[in-house]
Amino acid sequence: MTSVVPTDPTAADPTAAGAARPAPRPVAETLAAAKAASRVLAQLTTSRKDAALLAVASALVDATERVLAANALDLEAGEREGLSPALLDRLRLDADRLDGLAAAVRLVVSLDDPVGGSVRGRVLPNGLRLDQVRVPFGVVGAIYEARPNVTVDIAALALKSGNAAVLRGGSAARRTNAVLVEVVQEALVASGLPADSVVTIDEHGREGAAELMRARGLVDVLVPRGSAQLIEAVVTGSTVPVIETGAGVVHVFLDESADEATAVDVVVDSKVRRPSVCNALETLLVHEGAADRLLPPVLAALRASGVTVHGDARVQAVADDVVPATDDDWAAEYLSLDLAVAVVRDVDEAIEHVARWSTHHTESIVTNDHAVAERFLAEVDSAVVMVNASTRFTDGSQFGFGAEVGISTQKLHARGPMGLPELTSTKWIVRGTGQVRG
Repeated sequence: MTSVVPTDPTAADPTAAGAARPAPRPVAETLAAAKAASRVLAQLTTSRKDAALLAVASALVDATERVLAANALDLEAGEREGLSPALLDRLRLDADRLDGLAAAVRLVVSLDDPVGGSVRGRVLPNGLRLDQVRVPFGVVGAIYEARPNVTVDIAALALKSGNAAVLRGGSAARRTNAVLVEVVQEALVASGLPADSVVTIDEHGREGAAELMRARGLVDVLVPRGSAQLIEAVVTGSTVPVIETGAGVVHVFLDESADEATAVDVVVDSKVRRPSVCNALETLLVHEGAADRLLPPVLAALRASGVTVHGDARVQAVADDVVPATDDDWAAEYLSLDLAVAVVRDVDEAIEHVARWSTHHTESIVTNDHAVAERFLAEVDSAVVMVNASTRFTDGSQFGFGAEVGISTQKLHARGPMGLPELTSTKWIVRGTGQVRG
């Protein structure tokens, strides 16, 4: 589904109606303030960080009416401007979703603090003691669109891991994000922490996003979340190091040995539960030896949930009301109740299809054959590969991370759902007693 909302991360925000607002602080000044705040955060004890996060969680609940009022204005604007249903769903907050965000912050409090943890260490023959420990990155930047939950998730994870956060949340959620950042800052100040620990540059629109992407030395790492176009623009346009989060062309493969009940449950949950998110199923592959047995009940369950099937010739031969699929369908991240379906010869063809069309996010196989399952796990090159499970489990909260910065589809530093450890780097601590190399 094509959205008319700009996917360029540097797209300018619309000018708000009403009285003129004071000029925002320059981006460079905001980034420098966040850098200064990061040095304070890096030295905090776990108890100080946890107390501040608990204050943030309580403040979010207390500010429910304030946040939802701003969100209602963003939703009205989005509907007028023709945002897709998927983006509107991501943009929408209600009391339950806001309670869920507060609960996620509290869960982050319960997680182990990675800062200062030892990765490895040893004592050299000359007596030098080496210890590699986790340390915060410093300043974590994020560019995202129509996702106010990301504002809270990244703020919480950044704070717990001792980082400052610089947020560019895009025009669609500008009012909501502004209030959320204000609420977080108020809670931080009340806890004795710098307000600049979490800042937004949304008011600067196109120029602010571009400056954020060029802020090497002030921003230590940048995480984009959103459409494939947004992610590509950030990856190619940034001089700041980027952790790439990918779009989700997600696959489920029904092997010849799959049982009907599990196949129906996994496919329907993967596609229907919330089709607008990146871990939702977009392409279903079915072993030809099981097509006549599995396709009718699976497609019937999908149709009952309002799913439109885009299928190849073999799928069209088995079921009615199938839209003929093209290569565009195999590459599509629909983010809607649309699904591409193909019949494949065997597990080899399934793996080949995934290798060609996947964005390397999440893939799942439904099978009762242990050897086939192990082949799929070993040969499919994606951030998360599953057996007999819904792809909707690829999520930071489901993995026990409390929240997530994003789902990394790259192979350096972090891959898959990113929690607290992924927001740290390491440094080597060397303790000696006067040793010289000589």
